Amino acid sequence: MPFTIRELSQKIREREISPVELTHDCLARIEKLNPTLNAFITVTAESALHQARVAEGEIYKGDYRGPLHGIPIGLKDIIDVAGVRTTAASALFKDRIPTEDAEVVRRLRCGGAIILGKQNLHEFAYGGSSMISFFGEVHNPWDASRIAGGSSGGSAASVALALGFAAVGTDTAGSIRVPAAYCGVVGLKPTYGRVSSRGVVPLSSSYDHVGPLTNSVYDAALMLQVLSAHDSADPCASPPARSLVSAFDEYPANLRIGIPRPFFFDDLYPEIANAIEKAIDIFRQLHAEIRDLKLDVPTDRTLASAEAYAYHKSFVDRSPELYQPATLARIQSGAHIDAHDAHRASRDLQASRHAIQEIFDEVDVLLTPTVPIPPSLITDLREHPDRLRPQELLMLRNTRPFNVWGIPAISVPCGFTKAGMPIGLQLAAAPWYGIALLQAAHAYEQATEWHKKMP
Repeated sequence: MPFTIRELSQKIREREISPVELTHDCLARIEKLNPTLNAFITVTAESALHQARVAEGEIYKGDYRGPLHGIPIGLKDIIDVAGVRTTAASALFKDRIPTEDAEVVRRLRCGGAIILGKQNLHEFAYGGSSMISFFGEVHNPWDASRIAGGSSGGSAASVALALGFAAVGTDTAGSIRVPAAYCGVVGLKPTYGRVSSRGVVPLSSSYDHVGPLTNSVYDAALMLQVLSAHDSADPCASPPARSLVSAFDEYPANLRIGIPRPFFFDDLYPEIANAIEKAIDIFRQLHAEIRDLKLDVPTDRTLASAEAYAYHKSFVDRSPELYQPATLARIQSGAHIDAHDAHRASRDLQASRHAIQEIFDEVDVLLTPTVPIPPSLITDLREHPDRLRPQELLMLRNTRPFNVWGIPAISVPCGFTKAGMPIGLQLAAAPWYGIALLQAAHAYEQATEWHKKMP
């Protein structure tokens, strides 16, 4: 059973374990397992141990900053840390060293978290498999022959095997939730703008979200509470609501769960379909009202492609050879989108975000499978690279709409395939109603045993 931040923080505060011991343990696990997983690009061992010693001294003197104080975590290598390279898994940025921390890193430092290093991902977060990286693909902790999902693949893989007790990833079309589902951990995409993206290498600013990967829903709430403090320098960031964890003893009264079967339940892998139906039954046992419904699902990618190309255009013009070929092709797909089409797509995006709020007059939470298919074999995708993009589009099918809508969504473990690969359950709620979402996810988690399993 994996350790949680909730458990470890109590032990640290009661001096049963020390931040230094925890950090040494994580670094030892990274040294042992990272050659197989390829989850970390850069390990900041010396800095992490220094942070751990400082945290230990502060806590022993009674200067306790909160539940992240002394907890070792990792960061997706698209998030800036001053003095540490941020590569975005690309040769283009392999020597890029920022001079300032991203806002989320500043918040984590304020909370006393210990940063172990920077984690591998799909190059520039432009894919759902973590197969395409200058530093090599990420391997699944449950079966190293399979993909970990992406783009935050290294972050999810590291949490699953305790190479750190949480991670911060990014999610533009499902890049937190897909690898969380494939690696058997919790992945939370907050409401758009809830967490600052300042200091994070962008993919598509209209869809980019920053959020945590953890071993429990409670831990995700603890992380989000720290990450979501207001950043006045970021016009997209908004102040946090009331304490997320204070409401965890509550279960939403008269919970109404909407099941959007058309689109989200189409062509499911049979074992995934079976696991999701069992999860729905669990909610029935928890006295939730289950309602089938139909959603108008947006699938247009014009704005995302245009924004990705706009960021990369100068780099592509100057050094196209520094991109992986698959990434370059995806970036260049946005080259011929004109300003009129991009503006129309932006208007459509805002209309979709307004329209989705109406569904929450009927239900409190939406429930879908996180990913329709299990993780592919790495050798198959290597041997048949033409299959990679279609596979990724299918993997991201159920997660992408929630980035368009900008509403909070979470993936929690809900079973395993016969081959022993984790299955993810996705829940979503109205914008800024993260507490109800977390309460529902926590209730499901506590009613099952899936979150207690570890590779």
